[in-house]
Amino acid sequence: MTALPPAREPEDLAEIRRAVRALCEGFPGEYWRALDRERAYPTAFVQALTEAGFLAALIPEDYGGSGLSLRAAAVIMEEIQAAGCNGAACHAQMYVMNTVLRHGSAEQKGRYLPKIASGELRLQAFGVTEPTSGTDTLSLRTTAVREGDDYVVSGQKIWTSRAEHSDLMLLLARTTPREHVAKRTEGLSVFLVDMRQALGNGLEIRPIRTMMNHATTEVFFDRMRVPAANLIGEEGQGFRYILSGMNAERILIAAECVGDAKWFIAKASGYARERVLFERPIGQNQGVQFPIAKAYAQMRAAELMVREAAELYETGANVGAEANMAKMLAADASWAAADMCVQTHGGFGFAEEYDVERKFRETRLYQVAPISTNMILSYLAEHVLGLPRSY
Repeated sequence: MTALPPAREPEDLAEIRRAVRALCEGFPGEYWRALDRERAYPTAFVQALTEAGFLAALIPEDYGGSGLSLRAAAVIMEEIQAAGCNGAACHAQMYVMNTVLRHGSAEQKGRYLPKIASGELRLQAFGVTEPTSGTDTLSLRTTAVREGDDYVVSGQKIWTSRAEHSDLMLLLARTTPREHVAKRTEGLSVFLVDMRQALGNGLEIRPIRTMMNHATTEVFFDRMRVPAANLIGEEGQGFRYILSGMNAERILIAAECVGDAKWFIAKASGYARERVLFERPIGQNQGVQFPIAKAYAQMRAAELMVREAAELYETGANVGAEANMAKMLAADASWAAADMCVQTHGGFGFAEEYDVERKFRETRLYQVAPISTNMILSYLAEHVLGLPRSY
């Protein structure tokens, strides 16, 4: 499959793109189809990305990382998807690590970041969402109560992806009851949980089988003890800490969606050029070529929004609006391209060997996660357009 011509970008980013593409060539469709059948984790792929330094892109060089920009990290994740691979197996390592880097103590950063950069430790799990609160994060019920040198954690998280394949989890829990805080955003704290020690000692992980191979789980805490030394930043300020990480998450996942859209467009274009019916390639028919062209235009628009959000993020500005718009527009572009690609392939779009149905299932997730379209629209209405809060 011929890749789409890249947008104009600096040579250093183009070089990263070529390197990622070369790595991904070692993991063709057959590799991902085999994993998909068994719902297995792509250990070899994640290891290859780690050894190449791509998963340590945002970790500073002082801690053994690559010290790259968020824009460069977005290029990495986009290219993984555009090559037909699946970055969801490891993308959390980039944005979860960001909370430790920005708000962790010097001791915590020195203890964990070099090992995360080298691959000795995996920080893949992000425990935030709960069954009863969903995206209403401020209503979460998992508690962490200080007892001597530990916090004792009780509660439940859901959709905690990659928990079975991670050594560490970034956990958001309530340390002060809601009725005892002045602001709704206070009273939540962030902890770095060593799951190797906690598993079987108050921590239980149960896998959830889903329509795509996403390695997601529900996690239960029954008086799980976390050393107080593993508290990130100040007690009660955790919600503020994870917000910047969530913006990075949305930008990186938006980049993945752009990559998915590029894969679908390239796949559909190639098929439309080669598939001959009624003695002519189907791509000669406007009914086939127009949806492909429209998907391309939609993808390029989303690509520009992702680029702007990433560049603004690097200035330290508040990018809530830009990150949300990038995620929404890119998710819409990838889903439109996915639907178009299936339609272009006709019956073959449902055949496993073409990889279209697998990627179709994978990209559908981003209409819902990590934040739903309705929540994004509510944010824009309130915080950008000045409309009354709707929830």
